[in-house]
Amino acid sequence: DMFRDVLQQVMEGELDETLGYGKSERSSNSDETAESKDYRNGYSEKTVKTQLGEVQVKVPRDRDGEYKPKIIGKYNRNADGMEEKILALYSCGMSQRDISEQIKNLYDVEISPELVSKISEKIMPEITAWQSRPLNSVYPFVFMDAIHYKVKEDHQYVTKAAYVVLGIGMDGCKDILGVWIGEHESSKFWFGVLNDLKSRGVLDVYLFCVDGLNGFPEAISAVYPKAQIQRCIIHQIRSSTRYVSYKDIKALMADLKLVYQAVTEEEALENLSHFKEKWGKAYPSCVKSWEDNWEILSTFYAYPAEIRKIIYTTNIIEGLNRQFRQITKNKPSFTNDDSLRKMLYLASKKIVEHWTCRCRNWDMVLNQLNILFSNRQVG
Repeated sequence: DMFRDVLQQVMEGELDETLGYGKSERSSNSDETAESKDYRNGYSEKTVKTQLGEVQVKVPRDRDGEYKPKIIGKYNRNADGMEEKILALYSCGMSQRDISEQIKNLYDVEISPELVSKISEKIMPEITAWQSRPLNSVYPFVFMDAIHYKVKEDHQYVTKAAYVVLGIGMDGCKDILGVWIGEHESSKFWFGVLNDLKSRGVLDVYLFCVDGLNGFPEAISAVYPKAQIQRCIIHQIRSSTRYVSYKDIKALMADLKLVYQAVTEEEALENLSHFKEKWGKAYPSCVKSWEDNWEILSTFYAYPAEIRKIIYTTNIIEGLNRQFRQITKNKPSFTNDDSLRKMLYLASKKIVEHWTCRCRNWDMVLNQLNILFSNRQVG
């Protein structure tokens, strides 16, 4: 067993450090060892539980009982220390080969990339359980976005999207509800994702905040017909002004700001009309984009300032995706979907651990939600 051999090497190295000399040095360095009061004293057998199953190891002993194996612990029968370090390094975006080198530096033992892969593979049931865990019955706000990666499939690399769903519960706390990996967005795809959420206990969502995801409005009306959709204003600005010339962009953006920063929808529509008169001939596609998407761009006007700040953009989930990109920046591609899934799951665990605060002004937001959605489940 590869992992048993690794544990054995680590413990031998630990005992060398305790005694101050190596296993093969006793006879060749008799002057030094003669002064030593302690020396090796055989082995004791121990059954150790690892993520790869139980393994039998021989724990080296010293005469004075000074040596206590750090990797296992004297009275502990779990070898989680090294495995946790391997998974922690994996969650930081390190490749299997880089992890092998790090373990070599930490424990002075050789472990193969294949062993790293086997250890990481053992978290797949944990990922399945996480992806299917029960969720809250109500989420006032759910954010959805995609992040793209290169994944090997049929001997070639293709671009796949990891669709991340983040929810804010009635307690004001964020949580990653799940990650779905796929190639193409469609109504059918989103219908499956939303039905998954529903089967896990999500009975109602007040507002979905999205970045123009294809097929989403149709799916949402089928699964959560009472929910409203807010398209991210920042993404709309970027996409609609993509082809505006440099000489016009400053003036056009100033006029566009009067639309999306209006206090009321009526004021916004009036400013959009002026915007069209001024820029419609030069940039018809820009104007058309705002007009065509107005229904899902203007949702936020119906809400107080505290709620607007939450749904106005998808900054909350974009911040999460930035952390994912930071973690995976050293991995330009993945060998399969599961490899990507493992990385994102471990990264998610690491990120969520630091989410301790509720959304700003949540008490006020909650009072507003209870008034605005008094006829809905507010849990």
